[in-house]
Amino acid sequence: MHNQKGLSLVELMVALAVSSFLILGITQVYINNKRNYVFQQSQAANLDSSRFTVLLLDELLSKAGYRRAPDQSMESAFPKESRLDICNTFEEGAVFSKLKNAATTGFCMRYQPAINGEDLCDGQATTLTKESTFFYPAVDETIYLAIQYTPHASEQGGSIRCISNKGGNSELLDGIADMQVEFGSGFENEKRLKTNAYKNAANWSDSDGIVRAVRYSVLTASRPNQRDGDSVAFDQWISKTASATSKTRLQARDRRHLYQAAVGSQAVRNMMP
Repeated sequence: MHNQKGLSLVELMVALAVSSFLILGITQVYINNKRNYVFQQSQAANLDSSRFTVLLLDELLSKAGYRRAPDQSMESAFPKESRLDICNTFEEGAVFSKLKNAATTGFCMRYQPAINGEDLCDGQATTLTKESTFFYPAVDETIYLAIQYTPHASEQGGSIRCISNKGGNSELLDGIADMQVEFGSGFENEKRLKTNAYKNAANWSDSDGIVRAVRYSVLTASRPNQRDGDSVAFDQWISKTASATSKTRLQARDRRHLYQAAVGSQAVRNMMP
């Protein structure tokens, strides 16, 4: 009688089955880790875009209504004027205006440059004929800016552009799925806003008074196929923030993107009494 050497067929099959389960388990762990990594990277990019948008817009808004000479009246510094074709006419003493096309999103603003050669958001530079402190600059040296959001033609994204009366037109940000802008009004002789002060910028009219605050909301989106379930940020944006037109566009183009919403508001210090 000969003794059996090596593995039997049953033992070999059991070993193959165990190794197969181990390989499947390791593969699943790798896939899950890769998915988590991609999720974290995509959401980190969304967070960076949101933060940069808030920082950029807040910096621009802080300049609105700036006068080089504090003793110059707002009416003298900012007369009724129209310097950008895409903006409505600025009323006397006003430093904000809405975009002329009501179907677009954004705002227009103006201010006096603080120094000669100051960089604008569109890459151009300011010019001052006289840099003396407290000097009244010429009317045509006032800076007019239009901040305009344009959705992508087919994908879930869009860009924010800066247009100035100096002839520049530059893209500031991309990957922005949607944007909403609201103007706020305040009391003429009190440093506070009115009740229910904010109103969609596109619907703002002269009867609403001087704009003394601006509130904006942006929705950033990652590349497609980055999430498995629903997005709370996306659902909240659709139900509470998006306009009817934006809602239709966003829902039609959603391809399991990751979303991040950011909101900023700023009382315009140069417009406070």
